[in-house]
Amino acid sequence: MNKPKVLVTRNIFPEWINYISDNSELDLWEDELPPPRDILLKKVKGIDGILCLLTDKIDSELMDIAGPQLKVISQIAVGFDNININEATKRKIPVGNTPDVLTSTTADATWSLLMAAARRITESERFVHQGKWKTWHPLHFLGQDIYKSTFGIIGMGRIGYEVAKRAIGFDCKIIYYDVNRRKDLEEKLPLEYVDLKTLLINSDIISLHTVLNDDTYHLIGEKELNLMKDNSILVNVSRGPVVDSKALYNALLDKKIWAAALDVTDPEPIPNDDPLLKLDNCLIVPHIASASYKTRYEMSKISAENLINGVNKKSLITCVNPEVNY
Repeated sequence: MNKPKVLVTRNIFPEWINYISDNSELDLWEDELPPPRDILLKKVKGIDGILCLLTDKIDSELMDIAGPQLKVISQIAVGFDNININEATKRKIPVGNTPDVLTSTTADATWSLLMAAARRITESERFVHQGKWKTWHPLHFLGQDIYKSTFGIIGMGRIGYEVAKRAIGFDCKIIYYDVNRRKDLEEKLPLEYVDLKTLLINSDIISLHTVLNDDTYHLIGEKELNLMKDNSILVNVSRGPVVDSKALYNALLDKKIWAAALDVTDPEPIPNDDPLLKLDNCLIVPHIASASYKTRYEMSKISAENLINGVNKKSLITCVNPEVNY
């Protein structure tokens, strides 16, 4: 009996590459960069399943070229805005993702970014490495306090909730905005539900944890940034396009807000000549919020098992469109 054919568009933990290889005819893209579109479309012809990343556009064109035997799309991420879910569902192709396992790790990273921006850690670290530290000065690298601040969270999902839990230890006042009020979570934590404008005006810290869709594209733009406090810090670990990058640059340059800390950018990766990279009050890291050994291992495991389950028409562990799960 022939093994199912699968395409994996990037290396994951070796143990789970071996697991996939043992249970399928594997085509592995081993380059660090994502496969170019033309190569990706060639490689999907005749496959039964694909394990993909956010950088891979999985649309109707790709599904057409893959063929009617395509049984599963397994994404190694919690988000799936690169995949046409409606098209996959119409074709009865289940789409797997990796939620939950990265929640706490991403919340920890949110706080790492926030604290580094608030206390100007990367800026002062560069100062030392450049040999500029000559003496202690009482006014060097003054930052913002997090303790007893007003902490605004946009998107009170799994990660937003974990970020809020950590804010309790800093004695923060926690306010949040979401399209749906989370009264269930308000019973567990001292959370106050407010509208977006109220959150923007009153927050010392604003942390973004929303999905990317038509409603959240450029959710934070010039108008929203102008409402924020001049000592406020914006943290984005959701998706780059949730923030208007040009508007953010102008707000940071003109000191309309204190700082920004970004795990995600638009575009991604950020071009080397992007003006945001020239600002001391903009901290940018390369989409590493889930990058712990334990979490990325679990993401590899779930995505590999979803892939092999799917090509064998077995139920996916986690499925974005459960109505077509096996």
